[in-house]
Amino acid sequence: MTIALRPDVSTTDTQDGMVLLDEATGRYWQLNSTAALVLHALLDGATPQEAAYRLAERYPQLAAERAARDVRALLTALSEPRLVVPA
Repeated sequence: MTIALRPDVSTTDTQDGMVLLDEATGRYWQLNSTAALVLHALLDGATPQEAAYRLAERYPQLAAERAARDVRALLTALSEPRLVVPA
């Protein structure tokens, strides 16, 4: 599964991660650096499994199973308000 941002969602990288703005509602979400790493990977075409691998590679103390759960949780958190859609 690959994802894309909805056309009216914009992003800005910050020193600590990323901010997403839903221009249709005016709501914004702040992602920490870990979530930003995962979202960048997914938006670049990585599968959730590949994004989890990149996350576990970046943070070796993080078990692969935990990284996969974290990626799924982020996808759920971004899908519920429809910030991301299937590509």
